Amino acid sequence: MELTRGVLEQTRAIVDSARTHDQKLAALSDLLRTFLDTDTMARTALDKHWTGFSPAQQTEFLALFRELFQRTYVQKLLLFERPDFAYVGEERRDGSARVDTKIVTSRDEFAVTYQMRAEGERWLATDIKIEDLSLTMNFRRQLDRLLAKSSVEELLNRMRKKYGPGGRGGEDAL
Repeated sequence: MELTRGVLEQTRAIVDSARTHDQKLAALSDLLRTFLDTDTMARTALDKHWTGFSPAQQTEFLALFRELFQRTYVQKLLLFERPDFAYVGEERRDGSARVDTKIVTSRDEFAVTYQMRAEGERWLATDIKIEDLSLTMNFRRQLDRLLAKSSVEELLNRMRKKYGPGGRGGEDAL
């Protein structure tokens, strides 16, 4: 819980700062690189499709998914005007933990749950649920749908255009 609290407090400071939108995006992405286990999220999102990727495609997918997930999460955080965070509780079990929080705004509040895993002395988020909707499972549904009608290479091309070097970014849709 303390790690999550620290990251969310830094997040709030960035969101509330006078920085430009792009500066906020960059600062939040830097912060989240050490908090989110996007490699685990990517493998979970690909599920049965993972073995259909060559090792080179897997490596590229992990890098592109990291950018996709961070941008998606950061964009969602930036939607909240002056967010506050409440810390509801944590439950630890066998090298994993669940941290329950809330995003509180002047108009509403949203339950946000972080699934965490221990890696040595540090903890990494392996999934984020907003109002019980898993961001990782949302990506799994999108990837299943896309890979049912297109090839791995077509998926990677699509991701390269959006999230690769010089990509235009955008919303969380693939």
